[in-house]
Amino acid sequence: MMNMNLNLKISSGKQRRSVQYKPLLWLLVIPLLNIVYELLNHSGDNVHSLVTSLDVSTPFIPVFIIPYVLWYPFLLGVLVLILRKNVQKYYQTVLALCMGLILCDLIYICFQTMVPRPEVAPNGFLHQLVSLVYASDKPFNCFPSIHVLTSTLMIAGSSIIRWKIRIPIVVVAWSIIASTLFIKQHVIADVIAGMLAAKLVFELSGRLLPFLQNRMATRNAKGGRYENHK
Repeated sequence: MMNMNLNLKISSGKQRRSVQYKPLLWLLVIPLLNIVYELLNHSGDNVHSLVTSLDVSTPFIPVFIIPYVLWYPFLLGVLVLILRKNVQKYYQTVLALCMGLILCDLIYICFQTMVPRPEVAPNGFLHQLVSLVYASDKPFNCFPSIHVLTSTLMIAGSSIIRWKIRIPIVVVAWSIIASTLFIKQHVIADVIAGMLAAKLVFELSGRLLPFLQNRMATRNAKGGRYENHK
């Protein structure tokens, strides 16, 4: 009998965890949106440059490639923490993330920019890692910076997490933002635009989410009544 009760508790615990993390499936939308990014990541008939003298004087610091490449696991880790703390804030952050990616793609279609990159000699691991990033990501789709947009959204979404955990999140987010400049992937205008875009979509998602949830609840209620009527 004890074994049966123990098995029931284990099964119940697994079910609760699967339900708790089920909203993470919405993150599968992001790779789909990334397909559009890849299709747009090339030179066009009218490519702009937003490089200023301040950007030219910004030093190239290879060590910043480390926070830059930690971007993907950072996003996933913070979103999991937000989900565990507050499901509503998680959905707001994910909705803002998707809206932000769509907004960026629309801007890339209408206003394509590029950032010239320095010659990087393969002198050590950090330089090789920078060269690998350069080779895998063409120097277009720069304004706004998606790295900056998403990192800023992680700062906003993690506002419900206690400061003991949130401080490292903010530090890593800002190091990623800084890395876009110090490894010459973006210019200052890209960073400012990414932050402003994040603020815009986060506020919009906060207003839009209750409306979408009400629509879904109404649709589900109508579907339930239809099934009962049958």
